[in-house]
Amino acid sequence: MKQSDDRYLKQLRARYNRATKTEKTAILDEYVKTTGQNRSYASGLLSGRRRTGQRPICRPRRAVYGDEDRHALLMLSDLFDGICSRRLRAAMDVELPGLVQSGALQVSPACYQRLLRISHATIDRLLAGRRPQVRSSRGFTKPGTLLKHQIAVRTWADWTEDRPGFCEMDLVDHSGGLIIRGADHAWTLCFTDVHTAWTECVAVRNKAQIHVFEAIRCARARLPFPLLGVDSDNGSEFINDQLRRYCGRERLTFTRARAGRRNDNAYVEQKNWSVVRRAVGYYRYDTPQLLDLLNRLYALLHDYTNSFLPVAKLHSKTRDGSRVTRTYDKPQTPYARVLASPHVSEEHRAALREIYAVLNVVHLRQQINQLQAEIIRLVSNP
Repeated sequence: MKQSDDRYLKQLRARYNRATKTEKTAILDEYVKTTGQNRSYASGLLSGRRRTGQRPICRPRRAVYGDEDRHALLMLSDLFDGICSRRLRAAMDVELPGLVQSGALQVSPACYQRLLRISHATIDRLLAGRRPQVRSSRGFTKPGTLLKHQIAVRTWADWTEDRPGFCEMDLVDHSGGLIIRGADHAWTLCFTDVHTAWTECVAVRNKAQIHVFEAIRCARARLPFPLLGVDSDNGSEFINDQLRRYCGRERLTFTRARAGRRNDNAYVEQKNWSVVRRAVGYYRYDTPQLLDLLNRLYALLHDYTNSFLPVAKLHSKTRDGSRVTRTYDKPQTPYARVLASPHVSEEHRAALREIYAVLNVVHLRQQINQLQAEIIRLVSNP
C-alpha cells in the first residue's frame, strides 16, 4: 500500500511541476482534500522541497517577553528574596499593582500587562542562570537526655492539627565552623507554626537554657495567635525541667522528635535554611554588637517574611514504585493563612491587618539589605 502511495505521489509531483499556476492550485486542492494533510506541508511534498515522512517545518514562535520584562522580573526576584517562580507568581498577584502604582517598580503599561499574566514556567525560563546559588545548611546541636522519658515523641506525620498555634522550634548554630574552647557564639532560635508557616527568629548569646527559654517566651509574644503547643529536637537546651514546667503551667502541649530523625522537625528545619541561613549566612557571630544586629534584622524579617513571602505547603504525596509525586497547595503568605483561619479571633486578625496596612515591602527590603551589609562589614573586619 505504501509503495502504491509513493508511486501516486511521484506521478502527481511530475504533473504538478509541469502545470500552470491555475492547474497547480487545482492539483493541490484535490491532494489536500484526499489526504487531509496541511496545505503548506502538501505544497512542499508536491514541489519536491520536502520528502514523505519528514516532520513539518517548525518555525520559532514570535518572542512575547523581552529585556524589559526580564529586568523587571530580576528586580522582583531580588525584592522577594529570590523565592521560586511559583511563590514569586503568588507574591506578584498581591503586591505588583501596589508596586507599580507607588513607582517602586517603573515599567511600561505593556510590560505591566505582561507581568500580570506571565506564568511561573516563563519566569523560570527568563531568569534561568541569573539567580545566585547559596549552599545548604549544617546544624551543630548536640542531643540531651534529661527528662526525655517524660516528654512524648512526635513525628512530622503526627501533626494533624488544622489550626494555628502548634509550633516546631530549633536552634541554628553561628560558630562559623570554628569550635573555640571557652568562647561563646550566637545561636538563633527558629520558631515555626505548622499550620500557617508563620516564623519567628530570636538570636541568643549561647544555647544555655536560660537564654533559650527567654527566646521562646519572646517568640511566643510575637505570634499573632495563641500558642497551643511546641515540638523540639532532643537538645538539652529544650529538654529540661524549666521548659517542661512552663508548658505544664501554661497548658501547652510539649513534644519532641525521635533522636537522629531530622525529618521529624521538617517544618522548622526548612526555615532554618530558607529564613535564617539565607539572611545571615554561615559567619561566626560572637560579639554583643553582632548579637544586637542579628535581633534587629530578625525584627525586620518578622514583617518581611510573614507578610510578603508566600509559601507552598505539601497537600498530598503518592508513591508509584520508585516515583514519588507531591502535590502542593496554592502559595500564600503566612499572613494570608492566618487571616483565612477560622480559629483566629477577629481581634487578632484586625490587629494584624492594621500592621500590614502600614508595611512597605520596598522599604523593608532596603533596611534588611543595609543591616546585612553592616553585619558582613563587621564579620569581615573584626
